[in-house]
Amino acid sequence: MSECPHVAELPRPEPAPLTETCPQCLAAGTHYVQLRQCLVCGYVGCCDSSPMRHATAHHQETGHPVMRTLEAGEDWRWCFVDNVLV
Repeated sequence: MSECPHVAELPRPEPAPLTETCPQCLAAGTHYVQLRQCLVCGYVGCCDSSPMRHATAHHQETGHPVMRTLEAGEDWRWCFVDNVLV
C-alpha cells in the first residue's frame, strides 16, 4: 500500500457508515458482493464485483476520491483518482 495526496485531505475522524447495506441495490432488488464506504461523506455502496458498482458510480458523480472496505477482517482504502491502495 502507498500514500496518495488525497488521504491527507480526508476528514478526521472518518465518517460513520450511513447504512450497513447498499441502499441502491436494495431499492433495485439486486444483490451486492461487498460494501465500500466513502471517506468524505459516509456513503455506502457496492464494490466493482457487484453488478451495479455503486461505489464507483458515487466517485464518478461526486469526485470523492477515497473509499474503504467495510468487510470484516479487512482494513484497506482505495483512491479512485490515483488507482492505488492507501
